[in-house]
Amino acid sequence: MSGNQVQVSAYISEGTRRLLEEMTDARGLKKGYVIEEALIHYLHAMQEMPADLLIPGRIVLTEASYRMVEEMLEQGGEPTPAMHQLMAGEAVDGDPF
Repeated sequence: MSGNQVQVSAYISEGTRRLLEEMTDARGLKKGYVIEEALIHYLHAMQEMPADLLIPGRIVLTEASYRMVEEMLEQGGEPTPAMHQLMAGEAVDGDPF
């Protein structure tokens, strides 16, 4: 950390706080150090990567969307050929990724 330090304040979820506490206790790290390192990594990624490549850590769904996802998960089923191609790193339907 730099010599000139400032304090910031932010609200985080109880789950995130618990994970931070567990990880810092287990590794003997200071919370401020972990938060600054994580923030630096995040900010660098936001600057360097195209926005369409950044995957959000959390997806917020409407109640209706949640129900649709829930129904699809309950139906289960076998992966499609396109899903097999995607997971194998192959192009799907002409997409050259």
